[in-house]
Amino acid sequence: MATSSSKLLDQLRTKIRTKHHSIRTVEAYVSWTYRLILFHNKTHPKDMGASEVELFLSHLAEKGHVAASTQNQALNALVFLYRRVLNNDLGDMQNISKLGVIRPADRLETR
Repeated sequence: MATSSSKLLDQLRTKIRTKHHSIRTVEAYVSWTYRLILFHNKTHPKDMGASEVELFLSHLAEKGHVAASTQNQALNALVFLYRRVLNNDLGDMQNISKLGVIRPADRLETR
């Protein structure tokens, strides 16, 4: 998997740069892709789908306690990966396109 994921990450870097995104965008998108791969026990993203992406994003909110904007950045990175590098639209993205839906309710404190 190391060689396969390295090749995928190189392809992702190249594709992002051809779209004239900043180096920080490249770094962020590669990082989110790598984290997705590690989260799913080094499974190649081509062998995953929308449910695995949704599980990862939910984990970020529930266990990683990330802000909605951070979760949104991860979503954008993974949508870019699937659409532009893997040529896969992940099917119905409706469940994960509205991040407020998968953000945990207990993040809001009540008095």
